[in-house]
Amino acid sequence: MPDFYELPEKPDKAELKERLRIRRDELFSKQMIIKEKKIPVLILIEGWGTSGKGTLISNIIKNIDPRFFKVCNINKRTSEEQRYPFLKKYFDLIPEQGKISLFDGGYMSEIAHLKVSGDLTDSDYEEKVRSINVFERQLVEDGYLVIKFFIHISKKEQKERIDALISDKNTKWRISSHDESQNKHYKDYLEAYRSFIDETNNPFAPWYVIDGSSENWAQLQALDIINEALDTAFSNSEISFPVLQNAFPLKKVPKLSSISLKDKTITEEEYDKRLDELQNRLHELHNVLYRKKIPVIIAYEGWDAAGKGGNIKRIAASLDPRGYEVHPIASPEPHEKARHFLWRFWTRLPKDGHIAIFDRTWYGRVMVERIEGFCSENDWKRAYNEINEFEKELVDWGAVVIKFWVQIDKDTQLQRFTERQNTPEKQWKITDEDWRNREKWDLYESAIDEMIKKTSTTFAPWHVLESVDKKYARIKALETVIESIERKLK
Repeated sequence: MPDFYELPEKPDKAELKERLRIRRDELFSKQMIIKEKKIPVLILIEGWGTSGKGTLISNIIKNIDPRFFKVCNINKRTSEEQRYPFLKKYFDLIPEQGKISLFDGGYMSEIAHLKVSGDLTDSDYEEKVRSINVFERQLVEDGYLVIKFFIHISKKEQKERIDALISDKNTKWRISSHDESQNKHYKDYLEAYRSFIDETNNPFAPWYVIDGSSENWAQLQALDIINEALDTAFSNSEISFPVLQNAFPLKKVPKLSSISLKDKTITEEEYDKRLDELQNRLHELHNVLYRKKIPVIIAYEGWDAAGKGGNIKRIAASLDPRGYEVHPIASPEPHEKARHFLWRFWTRLPKDGHIAIFDRTWYGRVMVERIEGFCSENDWKRAYNEINEFEKELVDWGAVVIKFWVQIDKDTQLQRFTERQNTPEKQWKITDEDWRNREKWDLYESAIDEMIKKTSTTFAPWHVLESVDKKYARIKALETVIESIERKLK
């Protein structure tokens, strides 16, 4: 097939049959090793219309226990999906550790179609390619095996298959206008596919082009690659990836110990007046955000008993309840822990025009998980760059990202802990874990300083809320949110 990549030579019928038997047995035996080693596997099946993507998936899953896999049919984006970041659709579907997800189509088909139809500018195309490369790299560095297939057939072969399916009234429905358009503009799509493969063909997630001229031959090629990739993954399951250097512009923020908390107070009278003014203004802005379809993400981190809850309450009181959601983030559930650490935040993102407020965030990776040993050193060191990439993706989507660190001193925390302990209606707020964390104040402060230093980017900087006087911190938070939204609207 001179019009595409070099394809392997098809064996004779007897050899093909024997090799298929061996490879099927191998895959069947390896599914338990996938489970034991907790390796999540993502298999992306792309290709021409009528090239046999569905058939190939059916043949692959025959060799796998149905409890260990899920087939995801990636259809054209719905109007609802278009209201979220580009990658969310794919991040939502990544498998848990020890399981396999097979994507029937995906981002290649989506982007190639938009490129050929002229509905995607060159800059948007480049941005999506960059996003996909980041997405795949983050998964692989987290222990995922990503296998990407493109099933190739010639223009003539595709036309014959289209005609055969149309000629039968029972299969005519399987041919879409897109399939016919693809064959009509075969050269344009061929170039789009070739460019996309070249630009997303990375050592950590390479493309494999499969000759789709016959069903069993396509199946054998895929099983050869899957089995070999699994063998490599089993051997490399304990290997850590190098930590990437930060490539994002940073905004300098002082260390916590150098931030003065004195005189950061406000009178009761001034507080009531400013609170009313600012909440009214934020309420007005929420309507504008909805009309202009601008999403807002507000992230709260801070010391225990610093006043995050009361601060969030004053922000939320300004908003239309139909247009925002507060996400209290606790320790990850088992199904969350079994995926990339950012998965549970991708799945909680707001749609455009809406606001998401996170009470604790993705920064737990470089604080609690780091200090308490809930992840490896390589995991939390990689996370700084992954978090910057995540937030850059949100900002490029059009979101306003506002990050608060709620700051108090050690004496203030002790005073508030003691008050909670001695007040029956507040005792639910204080736990043994709070006291244990307090004993590690210096360790946490050092980790927080490093976190702020490495993730206070120019596009998503940290804002410190001095909260010895909670009312002062609430007013400052409202002012910061309003200023950030107004800056975006300009």
